[in-house]
Amino acid sequence: MKPATISELKKALAPLPREELLDACVRLARFKVDNKELLTYLLLKSDDEDAYVDDVCAEISEYLPATRTVHKKTLRKIVRTMDKCIRYSDNKETELQIRIHFCRQIVERKIYFGRCRVSANMYLAQIKKIEKALEKVHPDLQFDFREQMIGLDEYV
Repeated sequence: MKPATISELKKALAPLPREELLDACVRLARFKVDNKELLTYLLLKSDDEDAYVDDVCAEISEYLPATRTVHKKTLRKIVRTMDKCIRYSDNKETELQIRIHFCRQIVERKIYFGRCRVSANMYLAQIKKIEKALEKVHPDLQFDFREQMIGLDEYV
């Protein structure tokens, strides 16, 4: 079955009564964890973006090991989780806070990548994504976020 476009879905959902819309959302949430997580964000967490950022940052800190070495699979899992949470929010400030927190944790824990270029490249990719997102926020915020980034560029 070929899925409908977003505009077609919008047109089909617009005339639906409240009960049918509610049933469709609940049914959608049952099929995939990502759908359920997105609905959780939209309905429960989107009101308080700061608390959401704190939760995601705490989750990142929990995933990172206390030791100086980290396996590339662990880093991939953290980056995947981080990207998913950023996608739910769709807010550049939130994205910057989460990515900077991740990089700051790598630096503070003095995680050693050794000869693993994959892990080092994952870290550098986060730095590039931060730079790209910085261009899309207000200049005052750019200054604040650049202050937080001091020391992250030279780590690898």
